[in-house]
Amino acid sequence: MTKQRSPKQLAKFIDYILARRPDEFGLVLDMEGFVKIKELLKALHEETGWKYVRRSHLNEIVITLPQPTVEILENKIRAKTRDHLPKSMPTSDLPKLLYTCVRRKAYPSVREKGIYPSGQHHVVLSSNHELAQRIGKRMDPSPVMLTVHTQHSAHKGVRYHQAGDALFLSDHIPADCFTGPPLPKEKPPPKKPEMIEGYPARTSAGSYTIDIQEKMRPQVTVSKKYRGEIESQKDRGRRKKHKRKRERPPWRR
Repeated sequence: MTKQRSPKQLAKFIDYILARRPDEFGLVLDMEGFVKIKELLKALHEETGWKYVRRSHLNEIVITLPQPTVEILENKIRAKTRDHLPKSMPTSDLPKLLYTCVRRKAYPSVREKGIYPSGQHHVVLSSNHELAQRIGKRMDPSPVMLTVHTQHSAHKGVRYHQAGDALFLSDHIPADCFTGPPLPKEKPPPKKPEMIEGYPARTSAGSYTIDIQEKMRPQVTVSKKYRGEIESQKDRGRRKKHKRKRERPPWRR
């Protein structure tokens, strides 16, 4: 069983995430420094020893500590001091490849229309393959990893903002600027048997067809006892039929 840390230890770790290196944990803060609590909890649960943390533990920090380093507003949380946060700024110094994940169900549409933000204001990409996979698994247990070719996308007019050492943001990635696994083959629908004037099509030799009307007729079941009585009555009738007639004695003629 995981040993729970004190509220002070938890507050210190969260302050490091939200006030210094959110990019290290795959988190993107909004313009006011907030991040959704559910996103923070997902990132915390990926770290060893912090999987027990719930919303109640965050509330405990704000209520019990004399000078909490974080503040909560509805379903969002942020650090009070954010002077050491990495600045999000436009960049042209890009790695050749960036990685991002999409939901498996949305992949066919993404292949056709391109990558758009899902649940956030920007498409979040990373130069680190493992970090991109980590971010993707927060929205889908089996996400589809896509590889974005930055030089080709830059020629297409795509602009990127860098948000830390390994995170990059973009509004949209065109469909011809990334590669991914092939789409799964669609199974053809099963063929229905042809109908000719209300009758099913002919079946091949040796096949067996079921007469639905015959199957729908009520089946009369006879108990063993009653069946035995019927058979015994038939046997007595046969014996009477074949019994020889006795001749009358002379004195009765």
